[in-house]
Formats: sequence, structure tokens, C-alpha cells
Amino acid sequence: MGGTEHLTVRREGATLVLTLNRPEARNALSLPMLVGLYDGWLEADADDSVRSIVFTGAGGSFCSGMDLKALAGSGMAGEEYRDRLKADPDLHWKAMLRHHRPRKPVIAAVEGYCVAGGTEMLQGTDIRVAGESATFGLFEVRRGLFPIGGSTVRLQRQIPRTHALEMLLTGRPYSAREAAAIGLVGHVVPDGTALATALEIAEQVNACGPLAVEAVKASVYETAEMTESDGLAAELTRGWPVFDTADAKEGARAFAEKRPPVYKRA
Repeated sequence: MGGTEHLTVRREGATLVLTLNRPEARNALSLPMLVGLYDGWLEADADDSVRSIVFTGAGGSFCSGMDLKALAGSGMAGEEYRDRLKADPDLHWKAMLRHHRPRKPVIAAVEGYCVAGGTEMLQGTDIRVAGESATFGLFEVRRGLFPIGGSTVRLQRQIPRTHALEMLLTGRPYSAREAAAIGLVGHVVPDGTALATALEIAEQVNACGPLAVEAVKASVYETAEMTESDGLAAELTRGWPVFDTADAKEGARAFAEKRPPVYKRA
């Protein structure tokens, strides 16, 4: 199991938990964090015993975005990871879910700050849970920067355009309740319980047929920008093979026998 000094990896049953672990900097992005994140996404996809991923942050924050001190010239921690970026110049975008989509469902558990790059990474997740006091926002324009993690493209596809533009152009903070009202997050829970709630949702996902879950996720994203007729055709191409799997037959048998199914990804 991987991980770095700024990214911890642990298992909770069939769920891989990736935790941003730089609480003294509100989990601002660092090279060790980005390398650990990308390796974590790959680890989850390579291990068939992993059925879901929970993505969270340590110390009461999710992620406060780019390390602005490093950007200003103070240096970024983890220079020993620089060779990984040289070998794969796209690694940071893959880590931030801009240029990589895990095939397993990703559930975000957000407490505290989830701003700038944090909100950008959030848009690459599938299900989102936030603590009551969580704060969201794309602050880049306030710093004279551009939210280049994908937000000018993805945000308007995930929430109404008027809300997307307000968030992008004002750079103001959003409360968890406001984020839920515009559709950026799906659940708002008492502070300190986002991770537990995310793990509960993950368990519900884990109880389902893994081949079916992965095919459903893939179909949703594949068809998002298609016309309805093209999307329906693509759905059939993606979905029909699932009915011929041993897992599908096991699901039917388990339902008939009134017992929990035992799926084997077959």
C-alpha cells in the first residue's frame, strides 16, 4: 500500500481511503501529496478487491488549494519527488482528477476548507459529503490567477451556469448549505461526521455488483455530452454485457434466495 508524507492510504474493508495529510498548511497541495494521490488512484484501479474510494483530508480541512508560498518563491516541500514529474509531466493533473478518472466510485468527505484547488479536485469526484462548517470556493481570480484545474469547463456542467459563473468570477466563499443548494455537494452532515457518512455510502456501493457499478459510472460520464439518441445507444453497448456476467446471475440468485450476494467480478 502506497502513500507519502503528505498522503496517507488505508483500507476500510473494500474501500481505499486516501487522506490529504498536511494539516499544518490546511492540506495545501505539495509534490508529495500529488505523487501520493496519483499513485492512490492507480492502486485502487489495479486492485479488484477495492470497490470504492473515499477521498478526504486530515486535521479538519479538505484542501486549501495551491501552496501560494511555494508559488511566490519560497520553495515547495518534497523536491525528491521532482523526478516523478519529469518522468510524467502530466502527473499533477492526473493526481487532481483533471486528466484521470478512476473507474471505481470516488466519494469525497469534506470538512473545513475545500477551496481553490480543493474545489477543483472536488469536481472530479462522484459523490460528495460535507460537514456543516465546510467552506467552498474558487478564489483564484482574487489572487490574479486562473482556476486551471478544470473549473471553467466542468463546473458549468455540474451546477447551473449562473451559479458556476458567480463562483468563478467573484471568488467568494460558499458555505456547505449554499454548496448543497446549488448542487455542488449532495450531503451536509454535522461537523466531524463527513468521513463516517462517506464510508457508509461506500459500504452501500461495495455491496453492489462491482462490474455493474463500474459500467454504470463509465456510462454516465461517456454519455454526458452526447445527444440523447447517441447516449442511449452507447448505454446499450456498455450495459448489455453486464447481464451476461456471473455476477449478474449471482445477484438474481441471491434475490430469489433472500440472501446477500457474493460477487466475484466475473
